[in-house]
Amino acid sequence: MATLEHIADTAPHDCADCPIRHRAVCARCEPGELDKLDSIKYYRSFEAGQTVIWSGDPMDFVASVVSGIATLTQTMEDGRTQMVGLLLPSDFVGRPGRARAAYDVVATTDIVMCCFRRKPFEEMMGRTPHIAQRLLEMTLDELDAAREWMLVLGRKTAREKIASLLAIIGRRDAALHMGRRGGPLVFDLPLTREAMADYLGLTLETVSRQISALKRDGVIVLEGKRRVTVPDMNRLLEEAGDDSDGGLLA
Repeated sequence: MATLEHIADTAPHDCADCPIRHRAVCARCEPGELDKLDSIKYYRSFEAGQTVIWSGDPMDFVASVVSGIATLTQTMEDGRTQMVGLLLPSDFVGRPGRARAAYDVVATTDIVMCCFRRKPFEEMMGRTPHIAQRLLEMTLDELDAAREWMLVLGRKTAREKIASLLAIIGRRDAALHMGRRGGPLVFDLPLTREAMADYLGLTLETVSRQISALKRDGVIVLEGKRRVTVPDMNRLLEEAGDDSDGGLLA
């Protein structure tokens, strides 16, 4: 397992001030339950490009992503790799009851994780329905997202794929900033264009061409290579082939 280098000095140590508090696995916990979680938690940080854990390695912790982005990658026997998922803020890393990692987890940006020792967390799940219920909800949401992504990869055009990825990241960013209302949606794109190409099954040239086309058509505004402004989210969803509720347009 990759060595976890240091406790994150910038991580929030008070659960009430945590930026993912309303979306994480602890979202429904009462104060007393949070105190119990606090006794088994610790924060760790990783630099962009650092491997959090390798597939197949023993995993003695589970965690919530507090800030930053990581990728889930599967390596095949011949050495080829495929990005199979993104871990965004509030996403859960690891599986209770599973002692080894199923995928490589690599930090795409600098990342902070709120970690829990796996065995005590599993024991607490049995005594704390709020945690078990929330983890079930998150697991079902992850299943829905995986099914949606099958549609993106299998049926959508290159332009729709790019728009879909931007919409997914933008929606998650907006959900984490619940107090922000009205006006354009602004967020930093966490993936390089090379990583987007890998994730979407496109060439780098196609990704660059489609992003430029969305910019030229006024669907997005780019500041540098990473800062994205979406003036009209409904228009972006139309470009993605989705309606405003996230469903597929007929």
